[in-house]
Amino acid sequence: MSTDTPGIDPLLALRAPQDPACDVFLTGTVFLDIIFTGLDSAPVRGTESWARGMGSSPGGVANMATALARLGLRTSLAAAFGDDHYGEYCWDALEQGEGIDLSMSHTVPGWHSPVTVSMAYEGERTMVSHGHEAPAPATFPGTVPGPPDREAPTGTASTGTARIGSAPGSAPAGTTPAGTAGTGSVPAGTTPAGTAPGSAPAPHPAFPRCPPRARAAIASLVPGRSEPWVASAARHGALIFADVGWDETGRWDLDALPDLAHCEAFLPNAEEAMRYTRTDCPRAAAHALAERVPLAVVTLGAEGAYAVDGRTGAAAQVPAIEVEALDPTGAGDVFVAGFVTGTLADWPLADRLAFAGLTAALSVQEFGGSLSAPGWAEIAAWWQRIRTLDDQDPAALERYAFLEELLPTTARAWPLRRAVPTIGFRQ
Repeated sequence: MSTDTPGIDPLLALRAPQDPACDVFLTGTVFLDIIFTGLDSAPVRGTESWARGMGSSPGGVANMATALARLGLRTSLAAAFGDDHYGEYCWDALEQGEGIDLSMSHTVPGWHSPVTVSMAYEGERTMVSHGHEAPAPATFPGTVPGPPDREAPTGTASTGTARIGSAPGSAPAGTTPAGTAGTGSVPAGTTPAGTAPGSAPAPHPAFPRCPPRARAAIASLVPGRSEPWVASAARHGALIFADVGWDETGRWDLDALPDLAHCEAFLPNAEEAMRYTRTDCPRAAAHALAERVPLAVVTLGAEGAYAVDGRTGAAAQVPAIEVEALDPTGAGDVFVAGFVTGTLADWPLADRLAFAGLTAALSVQEFGGSLSAPGWAEIAAWWQRIRTLDDQDPAALERYAFLEELLPTTARAWPLRRAVPTIGFRQ
C-alpha cells in the first residue's frame, strides 16, 4: 500500500454522531499467502521451476478486509490467528499496517496459521493450501483478545495481552458455535457491574453472539448453513452484502441459502447466478435474483458487471476495463469492497459498478490478494494518467467522471510501486 495515500473518507458527508464506529464488519479465515509470479507456464511434474517474483501477505478474508480499509472504510475483522510467526505477521500487517480493528479477533495457542501458496501464470493462478479449523474460543474471565505473544511461551500471558484458551471441538476460524459465549473482554483486575467481588465475572457478550454494530457486514453464503451473526447484524441495522461459492451438492437451490433473506445485496458470478436461477443468461439471472434481494449484482468477467435494483427495477451494466492481468488473486474481493463503498456512500448504481470494476482492474495488475488492493493514491494516479492518453474513448472516460469530486487535484505519477511486506524483513 502506498504510504502517501490521500486521507479520503468516502462517507464523510454522511457521518453523524450517533453512527456506529464500525463501517463494515466481516469474519472468516486468515491465511498466510505466499505468491510466486513470473512463471512462464505451470510447473511440470518432476522438474523445478524458478519464479521471477515472490511476495507474502495476509490472505483469505484478509483480502476483503484490506480492500475495504484501503478505500477509507472503518473495518472490523473477527478471525482466529495462530500463535506462530505467520500469525504474528498477519496480525501486525492487518492491525498496524492497514488500520483494521481486530478487537473481535483472538489468538489460538498451539494452532498454526493456514497457508496458501499461489502460482500466477498465463493470467490465471494455481493454489495449494494447508490448514486446520481453529478450535472454538472459550471464555476466560479477565482475558482480552490480543495478537500472538512475542515473548511469553505458548499458553502464558505477557503484559498488555492475554491468550485465549481453546476448548475441545472445532468451528470455522473466527467463529464460536451457536449457543456458546465468545471471547470475554473484561479488563484485568476489574469486576463487571452486577458481579459480587470475589466471584467469577460474567463473560462479556462478544462475537458471534453479539457482532459489533456496523453500517454493513459481508457474509459468504454456504448451502444448507445459517450463521446466526448475520441475522443479528441485520436486526441491528447493518446492510448485508453476500457472495457465494460453488455448490458442491449440485442442487443450486436458493432456498438452501437461509441467510439470503437478510441480505441487502447478493453478488454471485455469472455461472453461479445462472445455475441458481435456472436461466441461460446472466442478465436474466440478475433480474430473477432481484426478486429475492434488494440488489442483485452479477459479475461477467471480461464483460464487466450487471446489476438490478429490486426496489426500483432499475438496471445498470458497466464494461470491464481492459488491463494486462498479472495475478487475479483477490480481484473478486476488491470488486465487492468497491461496490460496498459506493453503496454506503449512496452513489448511483452505475457509479458503484464502475468503481467496483475499476478497483478490481487495478488489483490484477499487482500480485497478491491483499497486497494488490488499491487505495485512493492508486485510483487518483490512474485517473490522472488515463486522461492524458490519446486513444481513449471520451464516452468511456465520462463513465468515471464522478471520480473528479472524490480525488485530490494532484496525484503521484503512474505507475505506483507499492510496498511489499515480506516475512523475512523487519524494520
